[in-house]
Amino acid sequence: MVETVGDHVLQRLRDWNVDQVFGYPGDGINGIVAAFGKADNRPRFVQSRHEEMSAFEAVGYAKFSGRPGVCLATSGPGAIHLLNGLYDAKLDHVPVVAIVGQTARTARGGSYQQEVDLQSLVKDVASEYSVEVTVAEQLPNALDRALRTAITRSAPTVVIIPNDVQEEPYEPPRHEFKHVPSSRPGLVRPVLTPPSAELERAADVLNAGRKVAILIGQGARTATAEVRQIADLTGAGVAKALLGKDVLADDLPYVTGSIGLLGTRPSYEMMRDCDTLLIVGSNFPYSQFLPEYGKARAVQIDVDGTRIGMRYPTEVNLVGDAHSTLRALLPLVRRNENRSWREKIERHVTGWWQSMEQQAMVSAEPINPIRIVHELSIRAPDNLIITADSGSSTNWYARNLRMRGQMRGSLSGTLATMGAGVPYAIGAKFAHPDRPVVALVGDGAMQMNGLAELITIARYQNLWADRRCVVCVFHNNDLNQVTWELRAMGGAPKFEESQALPDINYAAFAASLGLIALNVDSPDDLGPAWDQALAADRPAVLDVRCDAEIPPIPPHATAEQVKAVTEAILKGDPGSARMAYEGIKAKLAELLPN
Repeated sequence: MVETVGDHVLQRLRDWNVDQVFGYPGDGINGIVAAFGKADNRPRFVQSRHEEMSAFEAVGYAKFSGRPGVCLATSGPGAIHLLNGLYDAKLDHVPVVAIVGQTARTARGGSYQQEVDLQSLVKDVASEYSVEVTVAEQLPNALDRALRTAITRSAPTVVIIPNDVQEEPYEPPRHEFKHVPSSRPGLVRPVLTPPSAELERAADVLNAGRKVAILIGQGARTATAEVRQIADLTGAGVAKALLGKDVLADDLPYVTGSIGLLGTRPSYEMMRDCDTLLIVGSNFPYSQFLPEYGKARAVQIDVDGTRIGMRYPTEVNLVGDAHSTLRALLPLVRRNENRSWREKIERHVTGWWQSMEQQAMVSAEPINPIRIVHELSIRAPDNLIITADSGSSTNWYARNLRMRGQMRGSLSGTLATMGAGVPYAIGAKFAHPDRPVVALVGDGAMQMNGLAELITIARYQNLWADRRCVVCVFHNNDLNQVTWELRAMGGAPKFEESQALPDINYAAFAASLGLIALNVDSPDDLGPAWDQALAADRPAVLDVRCDAEIPPIPPHATAEQVKAVTEAILKGDPGSARMAYEGIKAKLAELLPN
């Protein structure tokens, strides 16, 4: 049998140890789809309900596996649908390779069906590398380079293959002029360590500090032990950017939790009062939550020199891998014997978690959404993977979920797109089929695309050694985060026509697919529902009816934000009376936990 270009694409993916491709078929990729059939579905073709979901599933797989995710889409609309997921990969620095079809070369330039200028379309999102394969000899170099670039640059790349090229016999590049060979698949990322002189300068800054704060992001994931050691030496507290929430466990008494608008009061106060800042593997963009300019001396560690010094006027910039850089830095850092700063941080952290429990137990109509995450946090297995969507539920994931053990968690951090929670969970299950997964999703995101992807979960559950995949829906019939942003940022009352959602029984839909379906409308039933879902032998949906008027008030709410919400109430917000009442209760529970 003659090997086609489509056959060779799959062979090359197997050579790169790619186990699955997340995709959706179409005639623009018929040559590749046919190759899956001839190859006994190796790598596995994982069919989503929409190409955007294929991209999100590839991102979720990459985030939780540490390996590149691969997605596949047809020409024209299929490729266009991938864009949102690919931008999610770009902004969160995740290795994803998209393989897309294209109109046959003989029809190009003729306004043919589904003919789109794909090179222009992907120029920005795949700015690190994109290529159109127009002759068989371009492979395997094009695909190899796409994978190597995705891994090395932690970025999405795109390979465009016209559908007539996919069906041609594969011819390898020859040893002659204008042919480009390739090498054996595989890549070992280099380990970068800064020069010793710069490490000494950094140590001088840290040794001079009396109130050291550390901010970590996802780039510190390979250096958890080293972060703990340097925090112990300096007496620092450690705050976490949202993408780095799972890097250090929250049961460490000096970990202050998330930082930023969705962050904690201890993180806010630590950054406000510190005199020295160490940033490790984070590109956290909101500089207003970092120390005031000039108030703290700062050192930053990042593997990408282009992201150094962007968010705070750092004094020493160390370009290097977090693990190797901190290992080289540690011997130069002296132990700070004055532990008063650390003790103050630990007192604040203890008080914060007490406050969060009190907030979770505040009564609501019918269920306080904070309690949903609180009850999960109590019961979460130490190897749980958690995905979060974008919306008001993200506040409770950021502030109230306590990471411990080997727990992992992620979300669309920088793009903050809705609709990533469920496909991320699917990607996580393919990355770790032996671990339980929970997706925390608002009802807006469920109606956007989560309901359809429950079909994908039902279809592939038998492939997972541990079939537990729990989708928890925050059911409040409101696009709640935007409602609160209208109130807090614009002083505008809730606009029902844009914010209200149709009332859907998500559990009933899950039941129709054979999944475990749990309707929860009483706070007393919430804990037992989590117990049942986490002990189940198959995927489950928790449809939790929660209160839309529980305000996601930042622990550092500004006077301007309070004023804006007040103005929204005075302008006749539909939920004004309850909103004010619930806001006062929540804030009192935080400030007066006892």
